[in-house]
Amino acid sequence: VQLQASGGGLVRAGGSRKLSCTASEFAFRRYAVGWFRQAPGKEREFVAALPRNSDSTVYEDSVKGRFTISRDRTENAVHLQMNSLKPEDTAVYYCASAPTDAKLERRDAFWGQGTLVTVSS
Repeated sequence: VQLQASGGGLVRAGGSRKLSCTASEFAFRRYAVGWFRQAPGKEREFVAALPRNSDSTVYEDSVKGRFTISRDRTENAVHLQMNSLKPEDTAVYYCASAPTDAKLERRDAFWGQGTLVTVSS
């Protein structure tokens, strides 16, 4: 199983960026999927998730109203639309997926390689 994250780059504060995560060998719609991030010198933290077989969403408080996670069944991809970016959003962003919500929550999941988002002030 491979997850491939893409879309990172340099963006100015207040700007937007869309991250994408594609999967080989399984269909995202049958898996719980989420985005996590790790800033320099900090632990990896949860950002957003889509539960298995559901279009409901879960967000970390600091990104609510700014980030949107979505599942694209046509492309078998999961996106993270990030708006109103702040310098504190700077981090390596990782997509992760697991066959159950519980596994994703405890990070017992398949992981992508990470994509760096840098937000300049």
